[in-house]
Amino acid sequence: MSAYAPLVALSAVSRRVGRRDAPRTVTMAPRPPARAIPLSDAVLVARVLADDDRHAFAELTRRHQSAVRSLLRRLTRHDHALADDLAQDTFIHVYRNLRQFRGDAKFATWIYRIAYNTFLAHVRSAHPEEELPEQLPEDGFGPSLAQASAMKIDVARALATLSEVERAAIIQCYYQDLSHEEAAYVLGCPLGTVKTNVLRAKRKLRAVLAAWSPAGT
Repeated sequence: MSAYAPLVALSAVSRRVGRRDAPRTVTMAPRPPARAIPLSDAVLVARVLADDDRHAFAELTRRHQSAVRSLLRRLTRHDHALADDLAQDTFIHVYRNLRQFRGDAKFATWIYRIAYNTFLAHVRSAHPEEELPEQLPEDGFGPSLAQASAMKIDVARALATLSEVERAAIIQCYYQDLSHEEAAYVLGCPLGTVKTNVLRAKRKLRAVLAAWSPAGT
């Protein structure tokens, strides 16, 4: 064996040990970006009032415009163009009267009240004969298209038997899914009046639509 063989072997072992003991470079996976917590309506309102923050008001509009349009489309017999015009007027009124929002109701409920008043102003000024429209509510037994069409006609006829205040109460409590208290705020009437109008409307609708009731109910 060559005199240098042990030195060569030791050098090779040293290189292997050195590679095992050398610090390794670890690539850390990038952290996912933290999700921003959405600001509450109250915070956005405060920003608009304090700094006239147009971005904050744009966010409020984005959040609530779909629900406002849905309400107005029902009230205008699904006249989408008119509903969109009234929705635009609604948010103009919201912006101009934002300082009147006191937080005694949810911001969405406050907007519904403005939207409803905007609709009433339109009816009184341009179409005094206009009646509050409705659409066929969803049901649980999946009617055929023909059944749905017939039911929609019957529901429209049944709703036509209601007074204006009864229809308005039904819209807010069942189509907008508001509580009686919230509906009273939107409609600007006492809580007891809303409850009375809802009860009267339900009795009338139940009588007129008895043929559509499931057997045994």
